[in-house]
Amino acid sequence: MPHDVISTCPVCSNELAVTRLQCRSCGTTLEGDFSVGRFGRLNREQLTLLESFLRSRGNLREMERELGISYPTVRSRVEALVRTLGFGPRTDADDADDTTTEPAVERTREEILEAVARHEMSAEDAAAAIRALGRTAR
Repeated sequence: MPHDVISTCPVCSNELAVTRLQCRSCGTTLEGDFSVGRFGRLNREQLTLLESFLRSRGNLREMERELGISYPTVRSRVEALVRTLGFGPRTDADDADDTTTEPAVERTREEILEAVARHEMSAEDAAAAIRALGRTAR
């Protein structure tokens, strides 16, 4: 039974390279230096979030209900997922073009830490949210 590919080195946390691929049907083998790709680097929690995002067609309120977490946590995790996938932070121009009806959620450092304590937000998402607070304060 095949296992999921890990994409991060358990020793140094750098990205692992795939060096061999084999067809189960005909036995053809390819050797080289292959990347797992941006989606292969996602952890299980991030994949669950992405699947929920796709099922809900991007509706964060629906994701909130499906995942059983608060709207601010959903939004924070989606933003962290976007950054993990390499799409970078949103710019002010992106915000001006945003036509969603969802309210903008501005959280304080204390609110973020309380969300972590209530297990509504992962430590990784909280760190990203706190870093974002520092960027907006400049």
